[in-house]
Amino acid sequence: MLGARAAATCGRDSLARLSPLPPEPTPTVRPPARPKPAAHGPDNLPHTVSESLIFKGRGDVTAIATSSENPDMILTASRDKTIIMWSLTRDDASFGYPKRILHGHNGFVSDVVVSSDGQFALSASWDKTLRLWDLNTGLTTRRFVGHTSDVLSVSFSADNRQIVSGSRDRTIKLWNTLGECKFNITEDGHSEWVSCVRFSPNPMNPVIVSAGWDKVVKDGITMLWDLNEGKHLYSLEAGDNINALVFSPNRYWLCAATASCIKIFDLESKSIVDELRPEFDLGAKAREPECTSLAWSASGETLFAGYTDSVVRVFSVV
Repeated sequence: MLGARAAATCGRDSLARLSPLPPEPTPTVRPPARPKPAAHGPDNLPHTVSESLIFKGRGDVTAIATSSENPDMILTASRDKTIIMWSLTRDDASFGYPKRILHGHNGFVSDVVVSSDGQFALSASWDKTLRLWDLNTGLTTRRFVGHTSDVLSVSFSADNRQIVSGSRDRTIKLWNTLGECKFNITEDGHSEWVSCVRFSPNPMNPVIVSAGWDKVVKDGITMLWDLNEGKHLYSLEAGDNINALVFSPNRYWLCAATASCIKIFDLESKSIVDELRPEFDLGAKAREPECTSLAWSASGETLFAGYTDSVVRVFSVV
């Protein structure tokens, strides 16, 4: 059970670690595809999640962010260097439409998150910077400079007072909201790219989870740390490179987007309760799209998943 302040990071080493702290796009909706059966989990557990709707932007969907204060809005980041603010209608004809496009980064936008009050967004980019955005105006209010290579992931703490970022420069940095880097997490860190960092949603227990693409490790292990004591809690086996991690807002679940599927871990039983594998309409030699970004709705009833075919697929808990 995760406590208050926690963060998660992931990298190209297939490891997720918890570390101590010191033209406009037009949405396209398609009929739901039936997910393939889960390969893991207790026999008496039905599918926990089913695919419902999808909508499409432009370019690879690299990140998705939701807001508990504004459940009718999501943000998507893309390799076209922009962030799109979507207004969700949940209509049969259109699940949502693009409301505003945020411009400013000079490289691929690799990650985006929303503050708990729904007023600000934070983005990470291949231009080596982070940006803080005012969602009411769509303008950048602050730039964070300090990484020496592409910034791949970023996360707010539950109280919005701290920011954690992970980069291709193999470092995890802890920032304040003024753009000042207060701490570098390097001890027992990743030996390669840090591809995902996340704070746990509980503000009482300082936990960070991270994943990497360390070339030494290829077994897809997610590691969790207690930030109060700086010790390793336990590991979760994903079995593949991890592209993204997200905590459920109301269940003890950690979802991992891997190269082959989306895995849902129960953090109490430390087991996989479901694997989401949508059916794709592909040619004979085409490669299946990978899930590269995940976000839960504030209610925890909807999982948004962004794929390399520029499609956001929407899964519902059943």
